[in-house]
Amino acid sequence: MKTKEEEKTLKSKMESKPEKVEKPKKAEKPEEKPEKTPKEKNFDLGASRHIFGKVLLGLLILLLTVFFGKTALWEYYYYNEMEGSERTPAENVESNEVELDETPVTEETRAEHVVPGNHPRYLSIEKLGIKNARVIGMGLTLTGELDTPNNIFDVGWYSSSGKPGGGGTMLIDGHNGGPNIVGVFKYLNELYADDLIVVERGDGYVFTYKVVENKEVPLDESDNYMHVAMTSPIPGEESLTLISCIGEWSQTRGTYLSRQFVRAVLVETKEPE
Repeated sequence: MKTKEEEKTLKSKMESKPEKVEKPKKAEKPEEKPEKTPKEKNFDLGASRHIFGKVLLGLLILLLTVFFGKTALWEYYYYNEMEGSERTPAENVESNEVELDETPVTEETRAEHVVPGNHPRYLSIEKLGIKNARVIGMGLTLTGELDTPNNIFDVGWYSSSGKPGGGGTMLIDGHNGGPNIVGVFKYLNELYADDLIVVERGDGYVFTYKVVENKEVPLDESDNYMHVAMTSPIPGEESLTLISCIGEWSQTRGTYLSRQFVRAVLVETKEPE
């Protein structure tokens, strides 16, 4: 038998509420980003390609700039160092041109050059370092083109054009170079308006011409431009036109792909001293 005290204690325990047990919280899942749409994916891909393309283009431009810069510097220093010296002919070079004479003209040979009194004898362009280049009377080739002197340091005067002091237009051409070294008109394109060209006649008269125009003309258009070259840039004034090859070399055509035309007018005449 349980005593009253024990029954009271048991009753008290039965009436007491059990403590609540908290369930462990579940770990929260990180918020997932919504998957990109195909349109958004294509946009990101296009942007990446655009950036890559710009970087690649920048690198290409840089490499080309360095390459052409080095080439220009090499050519400048090489020609200045080697001009006038004897050089070994380039091997395996084919050309449709007649073999040119690259022998420098001596002062003695230049002094022996004699022409009729009213013909051009020497041509000088101080700016280009040309002093008393011999002027050789020339005609036309079998194909109807202006002929040029065999020596790359001489210039050719088209004998059917005007004469110095004659009031017409004098036509003079020259080579820009031979297989190995530069020629008399290599830097003809560097003449600008008001630069001076001097022609001495056979009788000692000296005629000074001032540049009015300097123009590069594609080879295929040069024949049509000849009627312009044969006229004065200032109507009614005596003039001089210089012509030379320029531009890229065409192996198949055996010539350069452009022609340089310098047109000048007479500004001064001096009598022999």
